[in-house]
Amino acid sequence: MPPVAAARPRTELAPAPPNRWLIAAAAFCMQLALGSVYGWSVLLDPLAELHGATRGAVGLTFTVTLAVVGATAGFGGLLHNRHGPRAVATAAGLLYGAGTLLSGAATGVGGLYLAHGVLGGVGLGLGYIVPLAMLIRWFPDRRGCITGIAVAGFGLGALVTCPIAAAAIGAYGVRATLFGLGAAYFALVVGAAQAFRAAPEGYAPPGWTPAAARTERRQDWSLAEALRSPRWWLLWSILALNVTAGAALLSVAAPLARDFTGADAAAAALFVGALSVFNGVGRVLWGAASDAVGRAPALFGMFALQAFAFAALASAADAAALLVPAAIIATCFGGGFAVMPAFAADVFGPRNAGTVYGAMLTAWSAGAIAGPVLIASVPYRTALLVIAAGAAAGAALPLLAWAVERRGAAAADHGPAHDPRAQPVR
Repeated sequence: MPPVAAARPRTELAPAPPNRWLIAAAAFCMQLALGSVYGWSVLLDPLAELHGATRGAVGLTFTVTLAVVGATAGFGGLLHNRHGPRAVATAAGLLYGAGTLLSGAATGVGGLYLAHGVLGGVGLGLGYIVPLAMLIRWFPDRRGCITGIAVAGFGLGALVTCPIAAAAIGAYGVRATLFGLGAAYFALVVGAAQAFRAAPEGYAPPGWTPAAARTERRQDWSLAEALRSPRWWLLWSILALNVTAGAALLSVAAPLARDFTGADAAAAALFVGALSVFNGVGRVLWGAASDAVGRAPALFGMFALQAFAFAALASAADAAALLVPAAIIATCFGGGFAVMPAFAADVFGPRNAGTVYGAMLTAWSAGAIAGPVLIASVPYRTALLVIAAGAAAGAALPLLAWAVERRGAAAADHGPAHDPRAQPVR
């Protein structure tokens, strides 16, 4: 009888994690589709004519949408932690697609508010925060850069959507265009969501070791604990001021270009498109810069640059004098959306970053309302000088965050009594 071969020990190998850059690419594509919301102005006149309404009444749809985004993004972060990024992102695509489709079927502006504003806004709020919460865990080594790449898609969405929507409206009408866009959002967002995966607990990329000080001090705050911390409100104020400044300019970019330089409609539209590009590019550049120099110094640079740029814009009289400061403002506006989620993860920990930063996005809603109202209330040049002064004053907030780092987060926060959960502000 032949001898029985000794059984070989079985080695269990853990499955290799997916390629994190492919996940990031899917997140960028998803944000590109969601960022189409910034192209709402293309639909204004056709929808106003269709429903016999004023521009202002139709434009209020955009305000409702952003308000709902800010109110629901925090829930997106919470659901991300409970159900994973794929499920929540899929739901976001279904809701945003449905909201856009139903906007095409609306019989009045009230239907637009409910369909695009509420239903679509919930989808946007859930969808916007999921890639950020997911990628912060996949890229602990470059949080600012990766959040910048993700939200760059959101900033560039209108650049892709606007010409397509404008051509479709001319060929098929606004209702059919909204039906087509809704179907496209279904396919793009839901399709991209299928590539999403949650990072393994404590994931670190090969060859990267977190800084010793951060490893020792990092703790994950709950949303309730973060809301009791002055640092959360400090970050909220920084985001609100940055959005107020940028939204003020972007809300009147086309008429401002016509008033200041005598540009025709085509040139004004080109100016708006250029600002969309700088908005997207700024998200990557400032996000990467914050990884290199720290979050607080990067934000200080944004506010300082905007103070000079808004002051220069107030005296602009030709195309070059208009474009250069406006481009600086657009990059800083976009950059804030890249730096702030990384900042929140640095301060409050990555585990609940989606929930904590999602709640912080109420600052987006506040700034998106305050900025346009301000610049529409007084002459443009006066408003620009007021905003320049506000940006100069706002530069003190990142300096305050920097001072908190130097004197120690524990002493500054007065956070949870049992555990201050201090973490250095970068």
